[in-house]
Amino acid sequence: MLADRIRRDRGTHVHGGIGDCGLARLLDGLDQTGRTRWGTHRAIVPPLPTVTGSPARTVRALLAAVLLTVAGCGAAAPAGPGPTTAPATVPTLRPEVLAELPHDPSAFTQGFEIDGGVLYEGTGLEGRSQLRELNPDTGAVLRSVPLPGELFGEGITVVGDRIWQLTWQDGVVLEWDRATLTLRRQVPIEGEGWGLCDDDGEPSDGQSGRVVRSDGTDRLRFHDPVTFAEQGSVAVTLDGAPVDRLNELECVDGQVWANVWQTDRIVRIDPATGRVTAVVDAAGLLDPAQRADTDVLNGIAAVPGDDGTFLITGKLWPVTFRVRFVS
Repeated sequence: MLADRIRRDRGTHVHGGIGDCGLARLLDGLDQTGRTRWGTHRAIVPPLPTVTGSPARTVRALLAAVLLTVAGCGAAAPAGPGPTTAPATVPTLRPEVLAELPHDPSAFTQGFEIDGGVLYEGTGLEGRSQLRELNPDTGAVLRSVPLPGELFGEGITVVGDRIWQLTWQDGVVLEWDRATLTLRRQVPIEGEGWGLCDDDGEPSDGQSGRVVRSDGTDRLRFHDPVTFAEQGSVAVTLDGAPVDRLNELECVDGQVWANVWQTDRIVRIDPATGRVTAVVDAAGLLDPAQRADTDVLNGIAAVPGDDGTFLITGKLWPVTFRVRFVS
């Protein structure tokens, strides 16, 4: 399971060869971190017809066959925005870096949230998962506790005197006592746990007191903040197309910000409709020296009292960025 999880966070998908439009995808050989994604994949070349006659006629026939193959690829894959492509009607933002602070490069960040002047971080990996309290100004670890056994920690959120922490595929969510960081209970849940945030019912949706969960699909799921009972869900779309692989979450002013796994994108979602209302392109935050041995972008925390300012980081990143999203 651990190996599968690490692959899930680094990317191993390989596209097809010429026969399935591989020619149009040759530049897709690198993942979002710049690592190669090519495997032992054989290109599929459609058989060319046997042609007899003069050399000139043979060349013309071969060229016609190639053109038909390319035309067929174009017809099979019409152009259109993908799940992480921002259409003209949705603003594309970028992070303006205001400051940098250290981040533990051994932290496999799965949850990130500021509350009461403390930066809470949930980390993952079996046997290494933790719940942490950090100084939001320096990144220093103030307190940390390990998850029980081999649980694989995921997203976190603070709700009053409790902290909820998801697990990936263990089928439980953990309820921690916020003051003591002691485990209160484990609550069963259906499906996987990825990201989590507390939507306290501010402007857009009119709801009060619910926790929002992502599970790696295109859905946001809503839970009771006390019992964690599931109360409903909404499908997330960008220009009508589903947006899946929603990962770490942050709820701010009735909107949900979500990292999109295996990309450098963060999307802003209206939880009432599931529609993406903005896309953040966070590519290029790490310089080449910082990028070494890191994993994907994953971690967004709104800074209370500093309107529009966020802390963002990633799995195994050596730095956290204090940013503002600008057009």
